[in-house]
Amino acid sequence: MGEPIFQCKELVKKYDNKEALKGINLTLEKGKIVGLLGPNGSGKTTLIKLANGLLKPTSGEVKIAGLPQGIETQKIVSYLPERTYLNDWMKVSDIINFFKDFYEDFDEKRAYDMLSKLNIESNVKLKTLSKGTKEKVQLILVMSRQAELYFLDEPIAGVDPAARDYILNTIISNYNENATVVISTHLIADIEKVLDDVVFISNGEIMLQKSVDEIRESSGKTVDELFREVFRC
Repeated sequence: MGEPIFQCKELVKKYDNKEALKGINLTLEKGKIVGLLGPNGSGKTTLIKLANGLLKPTSGEVKIAGLPQGIETQKIVSYLPERTYLNDWMKVSDIINFFKDFYEDFDEKRAYDMLSKLNIESNVKLKTLSKGTKEKVQLILVMSRQAELYFLDEPIAGVDPAARDYILNTIISNYNENATVVISTHLIADIEKVLDDVVFISNGEIMLQKSVDEIRESSGKTVDELFREVFRC
């Protein structure tokens, strides 16, 4: 099997006196699409930011492909944040050039192909685009990298239902099959069909980690039904 693509041990993150993560242990293998699922405030975004080096753990460790989180791991992780961070004054083509210069694994042709399929012009400034279209551009940039691990924080929350299927297909068809994709979302019914495994997180603790097939076979429920039962929502 080799090294897991992602591993955290006894990971704790405190903000002032509040524990956002309470000593979690989690291992993710290569070649999976994983749903990181939990209510708002459960610790999903904190975990993703720790994995990307945007936060420092209070204690515990994060390893990616066997390496401690750092400059080397950032080369193999592609991250889609919950909120857009792109500069409004830039053209879409400018941002593609920026990503191409910044990331060795960026596939420019793939980015333009995806833009074309979504009918997004590359010579327009971001400020002229709707919020949903900006989010699509950001997802295209993230999925155009040949990364080993993708973290997508709420990738379909800001887009209309008609675009969700396209975005999920974009995710499935544009990542290396040996890579792992972690999708954090509360829209479970929409993404369940693409998931291999799920991780339930609540109040900074891992509640469950199972394959989708295991859940269906052992409980006779969909992931969405089990989630609603566990979290009473």
